Amino acid sequence: MKGDPEQRAVQLGEYIAANRATVRAAAAVFGCSKSTVHKDVAVRLRTLQPELFRQVRAVLACNKAERHLRGGAATRRKYSRK
Repeated sequence: MKGDPEQRAVQLGEYIAANRATVRAAAAVFGCSKSTVHKDVAVRLRTLQPELFRQVRAVLACNKAERHLRGGAATRRKYSRK
């Protein structure tokens, strides 16, 4: 996704907050890399829209706390198919 980085940061922040999406999922939807998404929501969004930044930070913290559970579920699904 090319264009204005500030506009992209706000769009990414709104998407993550609305859908409780992970950085990886947002990157797939917007067609950019995970590092771009992370920089946009962690650095640029802080100065552009502080309230949205706080919402996104809460979602990302929740995702980080749950990621070990997602990994275990994925492994369980992988081996239950065989």
